[in-house]
Amino acid sequence: MKRFLPRPLTAFLSTAILPALLSSVMAQDPCKLTDIGTGTVASVRDGRTLLLADGGELRLAAIEVADESRGALQSLVGGRDLRLKQLSPERDRYGRIVAFAYVGNSEQSVQQALLEQGRARVSARTGSKACADLLLRNERAARAARRGLWADPNFAPLRSENLARIAAARGQFALVEGKVLSVRESGATIYLNFGRRWTQDFTVIIPKRHRREFTTAGLDPKRLEGNPVRVRGWIGQQSGPVIEVVNPEQIELVE
Repeated sequence: MKRFLPRPLTAFLSTAILPALLSSVMAQDPCKLTDIGTGTVASVRDGRTLLLADGGELRLAAIEVADESRGALQSLVGGRDLRLKQLSPERDRYGRIVAFAYVGNSEQSVQQALLEQGRARVSARTGSKACADLLLRNERAARAARRGLWADPNFAPLRSENLARIAAARGQFALVEGKVLSVRESGATIYLNFGRRWTQDFTVIIPKRHRREFTTAGLDPKRLEGNPVRVRGWIGQQSGPVIEVVNPEQIELVE
């Protein structure tokens, strides 16, 4: 004999419990990394570059640092043994290994520790939304507490309407916050406009070939219109200031 739930209870399950379960499952989506070996730190070159005892060089993945980050990195890893993990086999154009690093048996990456101290920012490219979400939690906590770099107003997220300040950051990595006024498409490009003067105001440009990646990540560009967002990347210039966005993790919805 079949039993049916009363309609109000069925509606409650579909509108409340199931979304919560789905959200929980999504939140548990792991940052999947592959072990690639170990290394001992011989010296710290800069805030994210290490010389290893075997002569190899390691570039810490997924973060941007400032000059003052070197001391924090030295304190974390100087002379220590590291476990190295990658999302995929990767070296930069200088032949350096690009990876996540873990001191000893720690489950927290060196990247997370630097972000937590406010000595780094999540970069425009992490390679995985799950890994980006993990790192962004550390960055947000440090920013809210004004730790490290976040105590310096020069590193605070820029307002999209402050064109003079954005122009001064041309060629630099920055975070920009504002409301998406409109979304337009032209040729092979999607434009997120943050002002009415399209040729002067701040704009985010997304190559159309990446649309599916954004939609899969829950960031359909068309649905961003009217929403406040935080964008990270390198400030460029076309008619007005722009950031080109090719990875979903470059855009965060701001509550």
